[in-house]
Amino acid sequence: MSTIKNIAVFTSGGDSPGMNAAIRAVVRTSLHYNLNVFGIQRGYDGMVNGDIFPMDAKSVANIIQRGGTILKTARSKEFRTVEGRQQAYEQIRKFQIDGLVAIGGDGTFTGAAKFIEEHDIPVMGLPGTIDNDLAGTDFTIGYDTAINTVISAVDKIRDTAESHDRLFIIEVMGRDSGLIALRSGIGTGAEAILIPESATNSKALLEKLAHGRKDKSSKIVLVAEGDEEGGAFAIAELVKKHFPNYDTRVSILGHIQRGGSPTCMDRVLASRLGVAAVEALLAGRKGEMAGVINGDIAFTPFNKAIKHIDSLTPSLLKIVDILS
Repeated sequence: MSTIKNIAVFTSGGDSPGMNAAIRAVVRTSLHYNLNVFGIQRGYDGMVNGDIFPMDAKSVANIIQRGGTILKTARSKEFRTVEGRQQAYEQIRKFQIDGLVAIGGDGTFTGAAKFIEEHDIPVMGLPGTIDNDLAGTDFTIGYDTAINTVISAVDKIRDTAESHDRLFIIEVMGRDSGLIALRSGIGTGAEAILIPESATNSKALLEKLAHGRKDKSSKIVLVAEGDEEGGAFAIAELVKKHFPNYDTRVSILGHIQRGGSPTCMDRVLASRLGVAAVEALLAGRKGEMAGVINGDIAFTPFNKAIKHIDSLTPSLLKIVDILS
C-alpha cells in the first residue's frame, strides 16, 4: 500500500503549450485518489524559497486551453548546489510532501535525478518541452502546438514570398535539436532544412537553390537556431554572396513558438501523462519520465530520457531531398 499522501507539482525550464493541461491532470488525479496536492511556484527556485501552496479543483479550473504555465517557471542557481538542494528538501518537508511531479525537459530531469540521489523523495517527470528532444516518448508536451505555430507562420510568409518571387530564410527554435525545423519544414514544403544534428553542406544548399524546381516562384529555407553555420542571418549572407540577384529576406519566428493555446493533441497527451505520473508515484515508481510510445504509456529513467537520439532524422531529411 502506498505511503504517499501529499504530492506537489511544478514546472521548470522553458514553458511549453500544454503545461497547464498537465498541471490540471496532476491536481485532479491526486484529488481523485484522496491525496493532498500542492503547487510550487517558479520551479526549483520556488522549491528552494518555499513558495509552495495547496491546490484544489478550483485552482485548475478553466486552464486546459491556456498556454504558458500558471505555476510560472524559472532557472535556479541555488538548486545547482548541494546546499540549495538541501534547502529545497527542507522546504517541501515543512508541507509533509512525499512525492513530486516535475514538468519540464532535460535540465529539469537532470536536477530531479540529483535531488533523488541526495534525498529520499520520489519524483516522476512529465516531458514538457517544445523541442521533442527526450527519449522515452514519441512526442513531448508542447511540440505539436509549436510545429503547428511554425506551419501557420511559414504559410503566411510563403504568401508574401510568392507575391514577390522572394527567398525567405526562416529561423525556428532548436538550439540542440532540429525536430521543430525538420517536421515543420516537411509540412510547409521547404526547399531546404538546416539542423544541428546534420552537418550543413553549404555547397549542396547553394546548388539546390540554383537548380531547384523552376516552377516555384518562391523558396523557403528553414534553419534551426542551433545550426552550425550560425542561424538564419549567416545563411542569408552566404546566399546573398553567391546569388546577389535573389530577393532574399530573413524572418526569425522566436518565442511565438512557445506560446498560444495548445492543440488537442497536446491537451490529451498532457492529460494522459498527468494521470500516469500520479498513479506511478502511488505504485512506488520514482526517477522516471512518463511518456507515450506507439500509443502506450511508457516509463523511462531520467538519465536515459535526457540522452535523446532521433532515429527518424535521416529518413525525414531524405523526404525533404526527394520532395523539394
